[in-house]
Amino acid sequence: MARIAICAPSTPFTREDADRVRALGSVEFPEHELVFHDQCFAVEGHFAGPDALRLSALLECANDPAFDAVWFARGGYGANRIASEAVAAMRSAAHDKLFLGYSDGGTLLAALYRAGIGQPVHAPMPADIRREGGEDAIRRVLGWLGGSTEGLEPSMDGRPAAAFNLMTLAMIVGTELMPHLAGHMVLVEEVSEHLYAVDRLLFHVTHHLAQTGIAGLRLGRVSDIPENDRPFGSEPEAMARYWCGRHGIAWLGRADIGHDAANRIVPFGVAGAALRP
Repeated sequence: MARIAICAPSTPFTREDADRVRALGSVEFPEHELVFHDQCFAVEGHFAGPDALRLSALLECANDPAFDAVWFARGGYGANRIASEAVAAMRSAAHDKLFLGYSDGGTLLAALYRAGIGQPVHAPMPADIRREGGEDAIRRVLGWLGGSTEGLEPSMDGRPAAAFNLMTLAMIVGTELMPHLAGHMVLVEEVSEHLYAVDRLLFHVTHHLAQTGIAGLRLGRVSDIPENDRPFGSEPEAMARYWCGRHGIAWLGRADIGHDAANRIVPFGVAGAALRP
């Protein structure tokens, strides 16, 4: 059984969607207890409450020894505003926890991994219940928390790994939040960016990753691409191969991650060594 605390370090969730996630969990995974922090439903402009509220909720969840895992409710911009302060204030109980999320939540996963706190995990979030087929995304996480390996990214091969939204990774390289990824497979995905912007992000990220000695790069799905006023002339895989070649990074192929209901689970580090409740 896992007791899972859910908070929103970035943008707000709705009580209706929380009820849907709880209902699915109670029927299909009664061994788990899902506890939504009331902060999930706070709204201040773009954010799920002001920085101070989002920070305090995250720390309440992380530092409470009664919880086995902290699940980020959804992405959207905002986690970077509290990540450094959160990591600095986490106590011993946080070191025994799983932290799950993706997209903007990757900012916190990166900071936690750098600090050696708990087990960061790229994984679907409660907000995925809104997507077509989103119930399966929720099942994937709750099943993995119960010991199933079916939801894991299939390319995991025993080497340490880390997975990020490409924009999120581009924003943290060179900052105090960037983890050490030498020897890691780095998996990236993107959503809602023009193809020229994807190319620009790959240029920036591969330049930095090449200096860290990563094991190689995998590309997940690049989805919901806006239409530009002229064709870019290159597809995401070709871009990734090009920039890997330019910077001497091993191209490892595709990954089954993305901003969709099929998004797979990638524990940071070595998958088989991940903490379990």
